Amino acid sequence: MDYRYPIGQFTYAGEVTRIQRQQWIQDIADLPDRAREAIHGLNEEQLNLPYREGGWMLRQVIHHMADSHMNSVIRFKLALTEDTPAIRPYYEERWAELSDSRDLHVEYSLQLLDALHRRWTVLLNTLSDEDYAKQFYHPTSKETMRLDHCLGMYAWHGNHHTAQITSLRGRLGI
Repeated sequence: MDYRYPIGQFTYAGEVTRIQRQQWIQDIADLPDRAREAIHGLNEEQLNLPYREGGWMLRQVIHHMADSHMNSVIRFKLALTEDTPAIRPYYEERWAELSDSRDLHVEYSLQLLDALHRRWTVLLNTLSDEDYAKQFYHPTSKETMRLDHCLGMYAWHGNHHTAQITSLRGRLGI
């Protein structure tokens, strides 16, 4: 098993259907509870365990999800209000090394995910097919990305990181 990608990498081919979008929106809505459940009962020492050799500590994974999903909501809003805007990339690996990601209790990011995902889900449920076809440009990958594809990617992203935590717990029996 590849511990870095316990559920595999994100792939989706073809047209994104409304049914698929609804499933992804539900995944985004459910993420805060799934993340909370994934770390439930872990002590501070266990939260400092890396999910794989050379990987982030479990606490960094939780903080990373909050950082990443905040960026995603902003990217969605930029795409919805501007004509194919260029988004601002960030160095997630550097953010994960900052003190708030390495030392802060995970509850702060779990609360942030709760509020952010509630708000994001409300927005996502109001978007039209035309809205989901809107795009932004990512200067690092040099790709123009549609919002419906990004929706799937971020639904996968939450599932991916939650699986990193639960995979480690399963391997260690904790």
